[in-house]
Amino acid sequence: MKLKTILLFGAPGCGKGTQGKALGTLPGYFHCSCGEVFRSLRLDSDLGHVFVRYSSQGQLVPDEPTVQLWREFIQNSQRAGRYEPASDQLLLDGIPRNVRQAELLRDTLDVRAIVHLTSPDPGRFVERLQRRALRENRLDDAKLEVICDRLATYERETRPVLEFYGLEVLHTVDATQTPIRVLQDILAILVTL
Repeated sequence: MKLKTILLFGAPGCGKGTQGKALGTLPGYFHCSCGEVFRSLRLDSDLGHVFVRYSSQGQLVPDEPTVQLWREFIQNSQRAGRYEPASDQLLLDGIPRNVRQAELLRDTLDVRAIVHLTSPDPGRFVERLQRRALRENRLDDAKLEVICDRLATYERETRPVLEFYGLEVLHTVDATQTPIRVLQDILAILVTL
């Protein structure tokens, strides 16, 4: 059975995590942030060693171990009763982050909608990332050069995922609005599904 999926999509700092957490509190929705899955990984596990090897050098973890970790998280969530694929919509944030991951997940995900959080001024996302770095002690978000590199990686590797799934499932939301307005726009999209 393919998993009924909604992708929360957009550049770093667009608010995917904020919106995913809010939507994940609704009955019938299960939010999975790939970043949080990685941050909760036991570093002494096999996948933990892979994660440390790449992240300590500022590199992204390769696609196959990323998808493997995600699959294990979803299976554990099912076993624990937090996620029920037959009745819950899966809200994904941070995966698939490139076309290769989308291909690896083709037989697993039934992507019903992509909520693309955008900004007419990408500088707004830079400001958000810098504020988040201070608030959440995320040192990777503190340096402007790292932020610019992450935004360039998004444009080069992640944005093509939109074309992979096609325009018929794409919904665009202005992420520069207040979080409650963004949530209101997303809910209006979800109601139509």
